Amino acid sequence: MARQLHLNLFIHGRGHHEAAWRHPLASSRPLTDVGYFQELARTAEQGCFDSVFLADTLAAGDDIASAPRTWLEPLTTLAALAGATRHIGLIATCSTTYTEPFNLARQFSSLDHISNGRIGWNIVTTWLATASGNFGGAPPLTHAERYERAEEYMQVVKGLWDSWDEDAVVDDRAAGVYVRDGAIRRVDHVGTHYRVAGPLNVPRCPQGRPVFVQAGSSDTGRAFAARHAEAVFTAQMERATAAEFYADLKRLALAEGRPPEGILVLPGLSPIIGGTEAEAARLSRELADLSDPEVGRKRLSGRFGGHDFSHLPLDKPLSPEDFPDPASVEAARSRTEVIVGLVRREKPTLRQLLGYMAGARGHYTTSGTPEQIADTMVDWFENGAADGFNLMPPILPAMLDVFVAEVVPLLRRRGLFRSEYTGTTLRDRYGLARP
Repeated sequence: MARQLHLNLFIHGRGHHEAAWRHPLASSRPLTDVGYFQELARTAEQGCFDSVFLADTLAAGDDIASAPRTWLEPLTTLAALAGATRHIGLIATCSTTYTEPFNLARQFSSLDHISNGRIGWNIVTTWLATASGNFGGAPPLTHAERYERAEEYMQVVKGLWDSWDEDAVVDDRAAGVYVRDGAIRRVDHVGTHYRVAGPLNVPRCPQGRPVFVQAGSSDTGRAFAARHAEAVFTAQMERATAAEFYADLKRLALAEGRPPEGILVLPGLSPIIGGTEAEAARLSRELADLSDPEVGRKRLSGRFGGHDFSHLPLDKPLSPEDFPDPASVEAARSRTEVIVGLVRREKPTLRQLLGYMAGARGHYTTSGTPEQIADTMVDWFENGAADGFNLMPPILPAMLDVFVAEVVPLLRRRGLFRSEYTGTTLRDRYGLARP
């Protein structure tokens, strides 16, 4: 079979544009209504998407009064989505910094059983400084410390998921034997950061382990992904940098002894789709007019670990000197590198930069007709920039509905996307080996 592209739906509030919640095409349902999330997942399943993804944040934002970004806790929401769908993969974010390994392994294993093998874990080390205040109040860990802990964390959870044999449960009522002798093993991990005895108290899950997803694009994040990730969500603002990232990550995976096809690269894509170019441009203008640059300024500050940008005028061209060195930022370093790279290349004003970021927080944004969106996707896919896309509709559910109805059929006509599901697990959708 010819290489096929992969599609993941990233569900985020009422859309990924920061002003989406104010647009008349956006849902008016409460963001605590699980039925809203279930309907989005079912729409993506109708389009035969590989998966849906829920992000997470561990603290309320200081812009919450004018930017509703709250959402339900992702793991419990995933259980509700599992019951509302049959085929689509389900991915949730959970932090290695603020979650005990045993709890995480148990929860994701349970979800994989509940969904019959459709679960993925988006591995994050949590950069949000305010999160530490909700988990004991210790000073936030540095970028290097977070990844050091994450390496040990992966060793522990892999050991827990592998602590049961595939055929451990025999359930022989006549003989009075539920679990085969010797089929469960202790972990007995004693490390720098964790002491975990094990074994897991949930039998081995249908996929063996959940699919490992990761989103860090810094040098440290790429090295971590090359060792562990099976799918990578990456923020790239143009095809050239996406292709560089793609080639580098495949090379790093190969150096770790992994086949390059065993790690899928899925750049974020946030398309505004109109029946004509003029309609798409009108939707873009409407969203821009609803945006608040001061909300964007606060978010930019958060990206750079609380750096003060209040002195910068909105309409003066920026330079890299207006920003802290990304290497000094202990927050989401890869995203700061994307931002400073854009400033270096294009020298936008602060207003223009905030406009770019409002669209999808540093991911690739574009607008056009369904044919133009499909052309862009095929271009990236066929020219070494992507194995597929992490679709980030700017307005939900409207832009997802249009994408499924009008873009997906174009991709199918080109022989690049499935018309029906095959296999049963998320690993089957992604073409990944079972551990």
